[in-house]
Amino acid sequence: MFEKFSQKSMSASSEKFDTIIGRTTTIQGTLIVRDSVRIDGKVLGNIETVAGSKITVAVGPTGEIKGDITAHRVMVAGKVAGHIHAAERVEFQKDSVVQGDVSYGSISVEHGAKLSGLIIQNQAHDESASGAQAAIQSAQAAKHSPEV
Repeated sequence: MFEKFSQKSMSASSEKFDTIIGRTTTIQGTLIVRDSVRIDGKVLGNIETVAGSKITVAVGPTGEIKGDITAHRVMVAGKVAGHIHAAERVEFQKDSVVQGDVSYGSISVEHGAKLSGLIIQNQAHDESASGAQAAIQSAQAAKHSPEV
């Protein structure tokens, strides 16, 4: 009934990657992507997506990024030396190594992932979380107050 989180791999994700950068490929310079991309090689430079797009950047187990990543969703199983900004979600798998600050909407970190930097939740999600927290507290207060 319950699937172990650690058995879930990046390849098992329902995400569709239109571009794959292979293990033997090295790219130098800024990479601007318009479709979701999986990186199993090396990128020496920043990875950027079109603002407002719902594009995923996935760093496979053999992938290495030396630069910043800005995307809607970021999945890391390899190495990143740079800042990560994930507007919606960021996922770190068990053998991932990240050296840089991470800003995110929601986050998933498997046991064994190595993160070195600030981990900061984006403001938009902070407000919705505090709104949800206020609704929960209001419901709890109503539940515990005497009925009139």
